Amino acid sequence: MKAMAKHILVKTEEEAAGLRQRLDKGEAFDVLAKKFSTCPSGKRGGDLGEVRPGQLVRVIDQVIFKKPVGVIHGPVKSKFGYHLVKVYYRD
Repeated sequence: MKAMAKHILVKTEEEAAGLRQRLDKGEAFDVLAKKFSTCPSGKRGGDLGEVRPGQLVRVIDQVIFKKPVGVIHGPVKSKFGYHLVKVYYRD
C-alpha cells in the first residue's frame, strides 16, 4: 500500500487550529505550508511524496492510511508538534 500526502507542522495546537481555520476558508494548503511549516517538507508545500506504512511517525501513519482521502485532518499531535494532514490518494 502507498499514499501521497501533504502536511503542515507547527509547534502549538493553537497555531495548528488557526491554520486549520484558514484552510477551511479556502486558503491554499501549499502556500500555508511554505509560510508556516517547521518541517523541511514545507519548502515543497508540505509534500511528503509517496509514502508507505511505517515510514512516518505512527500517529501520522494512521491518519494517512486509515482516515478519509481528500480532506484535512488535524490538528494531530506527535512528538514533533502539531500536524495538519491532507491525503491526496491511497492505493
